[in-house]
Amino acid sequence: MTPVFNVADLWSLTAAEAVHLLKAKSVTPLQLVEAAATRIQATDAELNATPIRCFEQATQIAASWQNSAKANSPGYLHGLPLLVKDLTAVKGLPFTEGSRIYKDRVAAANDALVDVLEDSGAIVIGKTNTPEFGAGANTFNDVYGKTRNPWDTKLTVAGSSGGSAAALAAGQVWLATGSDLGGSLRTPASFCGVVGLRPSVGRVPQGSSLHQPAAKGKLQLHAVSGPMARNVPDLALFLDSMAHHHPKDPLSQPAPEMSYTKAVQQGSVPLPNAVAWTADIGVCPVDPEVASLCEKAARWFSGVGADVVDACPDVHDAQELFQVLRADLVIQDPESKVNMQEPRRSLLKPELVWQLEKGFQQSSEQVAEAKRGHQQYVHRVLDFMSMFDLLCCPCAMVAPFDVDIRWIKEVEGTKFDNYVDWMMMTYVFSLVDVPVLCLPCGMTADGRPVGLQIVGKPQGEHALLAAAAAFERAHPYASMVPMQPVVKHLSKS
Repeated sequence: MTPVFNVADLWSLTAAEAVHLLKAKSVTPLQLVEAAATRIQATDAELNATPIRCFEQATQIAASWQNSAKANSPGYLHGLPLLVKDLTAVKGLPFTEGSRIYKDRVAAANDALVDVLEDSGAIVIGKTNTPEFGAGANTFNDVYGKTRNPWDTKLTVAGSSGGSAAALAAGQVWLATGSDLGGSLRTPASFCGVVGLRPSVGRVPQGSSLHQPAAKGKLQLHAVSGPMARNVPDLALFLDSMAHHHPKDPLSQPAPEMSYTKAVQQGSVPLPNAVAWTADIGVCPVDPEVASLCEKAARWFSGVGADVVDACPDVHDAQELFQVLRADLVIQDPESKVNMQEPRRSLLKPELVWQLEKGFQQSSEQVAEAKRGHQQYVHRVLDFMSMFDLLCCPCAMVAPFDVDIRWIKEVEGTKFDNYVDWMMMTYVFSLVDVPVLCLPCGMTADGRPVGLQIVGKPQGEHALLAAAAAFERAHPYASMVPMQPVVKHLSKS
């Protein structure tokens, strides 16, 4: 007989705890769907993290839930409800990508990632908010509005996976998907006090609008899908659920021999011996309080046997390379030319018009030169990483800021003339195919979360997760979420 649970309290479980109870049949998928739905309804009026909901559909699936033959596989979720970012198609649900152009579109089929998650025992309960087409690190759009930060609803959640990060911090669900081109998994994790991983290209299958399949080994800037969670063991569990080959994505890889859940268990994977620390990666202005919190976190690794040294790779050309390659990638979308013509053009936010214009105006010679420079850049950074197990630095130049500021225009006297460059702390590593993780490492004096960005070696997810888990076990930050949203904004929006 299934024990009776107080549904109102289930939201506070970790994902690993919830899955353990599901596996033991001590709690049912239906109870967890009810718990998530109740929590979303209780918190989302203040946050606007989850504007797309399919409670009835999820309830029907949960009510007749039966585990598949893969029930004993690593990462199998046994009917755990989760949220999917609205840059990813879920069959039968709105697929707006935060744009008025697609405000009435409904997905005809699942993205490859959703196929894999449902095959791994997940139940989709809704979709999270994103900036228009995922462009920009502040989650607002003209379809659903702005998403607010649970730590202080006057503040932004960053972006573009801001809805997912806010939903996790507020306990709406136990796991949520994100995606990352220039830092869209990492910066929202930093701003909301949760954990996000940009995995290696191909580690997680996908079919997003920015993902252009290429031959294996070809150097190219990639957007990737990845996991977001409240703590590192939950993140590892979610990555196990995601990390499978899918025929829709030729870059996707089979599941690894060792599970990521195993990797985060104490003693399973050696901790780092050599760690590089840099406050500014040689090119970025950083708020001093943010830098101080992150440096303290990075130097913690010296207490568990690592040699922590001040060092960073040469990334002097990252800004030019990323801007050219990103603009070229964006116009590879077959809809991009149509979107720049009326009536669609007037529906786009100005930052997207600027981005598309840049892509169409730059010459083929500029793009070719950037691709040549990209090869040299990758070799330089990988040569540097060959000397270290990890590199640590701030995840963002600043702590969370006012939700009504579209993008940061100045940090410590350095001015930015576009919406992309304040994300340079993260996009310098998007140019290299390495796994990068952000996890909470402290709070500013006025109570805003700060995240440490940890860069691993190529295909080094296991060691990266193990190190992050060790740091997390020694610090209190994972226990600070989920939380009750701190409602400080006065105006309705």
